[in-house]
Amino acid sequence: MTQPEAIRHLLNAVAQGEVSPETALDKLKYLTYEPVEDFARIDHHRALRTGFPEVIWGPGKTPDQIARIMEVMRHKTPVVMATRIEPAVYEQLQERVSGLHYYPLARICAVQGRNETSQPYPSAPSHPGLIGVLSAGTADLPVAEEAAITAELSGFQVKRLWDVGVAGIHRLLSHREAIAEADVLIVAAGMEGALPSVVAGLADCPVIAVPTSIGYGASFNGLAALLSMLNSCAAGVGVVNIDNGFGAAILAGQILRTTARLSTR
Repeated sequence: MTQPEAIRHLLNAVAQGEVSPETALDKLKYLTYEPVEDFARIDHHRALRTGFPEVIWGPGKTPDQIARIMEVMRHKTPVVMATRIEPAVYEQLQERVSGLHYYPLARICAVQGRNETSQPYPSAPSHPGLIGVLSAGTADLPVAEEAAITAELSGFQVKRLWDVGVAGIHRLLSHREAIAEADVLIVAAGMEGALPSVVAGLADCPVIAVPTSIGYGASFNGLAALLSMLNSCAAGVGVVNIDNGFGAAILAGQILRTTARLSTR
């Protein structure tokens, strides 16, 4: 049940006398945000405003803080995600949060929330469209997989193409059909960051470029790839920040959601 559906269900219950106005007021009290002790304010209204719920940024938070935030959020959203969770932090979290699932390559923790009983890995997409996620090299996989897992947990169908960088461009060209099938493409690349430009020259859909902090010294921890992608001569390329697989997935999801909304008008 989405947040708008939950609000509508609550209002209908009040109208039918099944829930008292006082109880409804208590349920709505923390609709916009809910404090968690003195260290967090959970933005429960974010899904209603933007289409996607708040996601927990792991670094800088203690395992206890992350666990407390997840327990509050799981009562208000179908899936709770925490990003950039290292294995040692996960080991502590699983002792505090029941049903927690870990995606080690993506460094994402997730737990099923409200009215959900299965593992936090969608058995079927809940949104239309196909997101293709490509990585230039194996070293780019953590960022690419962060994008892929984020998109899947958000309800989108994902197809992965790993290790298809321009140093062996025949690997990419052998997957032209898969590129053509995608409705949005996310392309993660380090070094000189050339892969998104090549992909955009083959694809008829939006391409979201993700520079990664992979490369030798002159790559400046992803800055060289970022500048290459910003200067792409191929049209239809948007660029997110260095290593931001999560942001790329949310942008791809917004593109598909907007497309679906426009098709119903």
